[in-house]
Amino acid sequence: MSAVLAIAVDAPLRRLFDYRPPLHTDPATLQPGVRLWVPFGRRRVVGVLAALRAESELPESRLKPAHAVIDATPVLDPALLDLLLWSADYYRHPPGEVIAAALPAALRSGAAANATTERWTLTAAARTGTLPPLSSRATRLNELVDFLRERDAADEAELLARSPRWRDPMRELEKRGWATRLRAETARTPAFDRDARIGPRPDPTPDQERAIAAIAAASGRHASFLLHGVTGSGKTEVYLRAIEDVVRRGEQALVLVPEISLTPQLVARFEARFDAPLAVMHSSLPDTERLQAWRSARDGTAPVVIGTRSAVFAPLARAGLIVVDEEHDASYKQQEGFRYSARDLALARAQRLGIPVVLGSATPSLESLERVGSGRSTRLGLPVRAAGARPPTLRLVDLRRHAGTHGIATPVVLAIGRHLEQGGQVLLYLNRRGYAPSLFCPSCGWVAPCPRCDARLTVHQREHRLHCHHCGTEQRVPETCPDCGQPAKPVGQGTERIEETLAQLFPGVPLARIDRDAVRRRGALESALDRVTRGEVRLLVGTQMLTKGHHFPDVTLVVVLNADQGLFGTDFRASERLAQTIVQVAGRAGRAERPGEVLIQTEYPEHPLLAQLVEGGYDAYAEAALAERRQAEWPPFARIAVLRAEAARREPPMAFLDRARELAAAQAGGEVELLGPAAAPMERRAGHYRAQLLLHARSHGPLQRLLSRWLPEVEAMPEARRVRWSIDVDPLELF
Repeated sequence: MSAVLAIAVDAPLRRLFDYRPPLHTDPATLQPGVRLWVPFGRRRVVGVLAALRAESELPESRLKPAHAVIDATPVLDPALLDLLLWSADYYRHPPGEVIAAALPAALRSGAAANATTERWTLTAAARTGTLPPLSSRATRLNELVDFLRERDAADEAELLARSPRWRDPMRELEKRGWATRLRAETARTPAFDRDARIGPRPDPTPDQERAIAAIAAASGRHASFLLHGVTGSGKTEVYLRAIEDVVRRGEQALVLVPEISLTPQLVARFEARFDAPLAVMHSSLPDTERLQAWRSARDGTAPVVIGTRSAVFAPLARAGLIVVDEEHDASYKQQEGFRYSARDLALARAQRLGIPVVLGSATPSLESLERVGSGRSTRLGLPVRAAGARPPTLRLVDLRRHAGTHGIATPVVLAIGRHLEQGGQVLLYLNRRGYAPSLFCPSCGWVAPCPRCDARLTVHQREHRLHCHHCGTEQRVPETCPDCGQPAKPVGQGTERIEETLAQLFPGVPLARIDRDAVRRRGALESALDRVTRGEVRLLVGTQMLTKGHHFPDVTLVVVLNADQGLFGTDFRASERLAQTIVQVAGRAGRAERPGEVLIQTEYPEHPLLAQLVEGGYDAYAEAALAERRQAEWPPFARIAVLRAEAARREPPMAFLDRARELAAAQAGGEVELLGPAAAPMERRAGHYRAQLLLHARSHGPLQRLLSRWLPEVEAMPEARRVRWSIDVDPLELF
């Protein structure tokens, strides 16, 4: 048997597929990472060559030949392909879907990896007059033929200058054999100028200088750094200075951010600093722009690649540094499909490439702090705010002692008025969009339920609609209670209601709300943030969209309206997320000359977590939380995975997980503890009943060994065909 091609196909199957090389193709010319057209069932699909094998488990007679090779050179370099295949194995996900996640949609459909130019010309038959003549009434076709007859070929710009509607008649000429298109690879742009101008920059603080020097000293070798800087300490300036050194060496830097909303302001800072093209990659980009950014990263024409989670797979011609900003953010973990952590894969990729990686945060994850404690990462501290700004003062407001107006306590109302009079801006944070979380009937106790989830419908007053924020169900707000016919009323506060209350309390004060409902349109978020920065907005209310990295120099008061949401969560990470959120949103206050104040509304002011944050800051909380996790043997001092299942009825998921547990128990050998199965905290969601089985081990090895043996058996279970199931390795949320 000649060489066998092991090809990854974008399909939900945990395996590679064997093919013979295309006819008349020498296998020696094929390199892993190239794309091929292959037969897959009754379809013709794009696959990626993962490996060349000497033989297959299948007889040669059953192997189909690939149709054709698409690429002359690999679209995935060896290091990136190795990372993707390792990721598929680690996260126990189909390799074809993993590799597809690393490629723009156009490449998954067979588009050229390199930019091409397209020109049109008349066919030889058209020029020699051997074709039947066109009808004299086909005016547009004849005019186009005359235009092409005057030149060897015409490109898109020339044809567009002649007529904006040239494509349809050109396709008709092509169909009739009169015209043909010529494609050629566009000459690649030379690599960026490593001596390009560096824009104005502030003088670094001593702490920043030490961090910059440590990163520079690691050039050319792998090193992991945790840049732990308080909010406003200038972490971005450290990134910029470190990347300057990378650019001067002719290398590239990859910068990851957790949210699309952070991308524009970060891109603006990099554009102001570097006179060189940037590649920006995130899910909201049109396919053509995403492909263009992918090409500029792969060709090395962009010295800096900035993107969200999936940009961790961006191809890099000359990698020199990886930066993960706000590394603690849960957005780096993909929650559906290929459930990977971009932060963890950034660490793995930097190690494979032999380059430094910098994780930055004011509230580092406990995993990153444990890496520092174990010596696998070096902590670089920025304990002081830049430009002499002072840290804000934090104070708890006891809701049991103070009356309130629709969720805003009287001392908070007075503080807002005081800061507005002094010319400051005020930010109010509430991680609950909509008008009110419930529609309640005081007469009979009815609460508007979601018909498809174990959840209540949220009132959206302006639309006069009830929304489920879990499954998307919508209904009109009923005029009366459907059970007793009495009037029902909204109960509780959402950002929409807080906005209404502020407008009543402070009439005439410019106000903006930033949440997913208010900034749906493209560009709406950037426009709202620009208004805040220019001082056109004095009162700002919003959700977690406001907590992540935004710089509002005139905000002097931050109010956390409901700090109690995360105090009693069922997830063991709930307190960590709450502490990070409070510290991050508090960090928006007092970032310039004027001092900042933070008020935290709570009904539990004596709670240890809140006391730790107010008295000792995030460091005090993290130290106590790490000790608690170590004692309980939970991550980062253990490894976990969750097997989830769901179905339209309650019984199939539990039956599936019961049988899966039996198979796991027979192989666990005491090294892996099995917890459950149990119903998910929200058992019914989007019309499906959900349950989960938790696997817990003290270290990575035993858990991965069990998963490798166990999951093929799970996949083959008859019960597996009656549910939708998934495995989540290193889950961030137990839901």
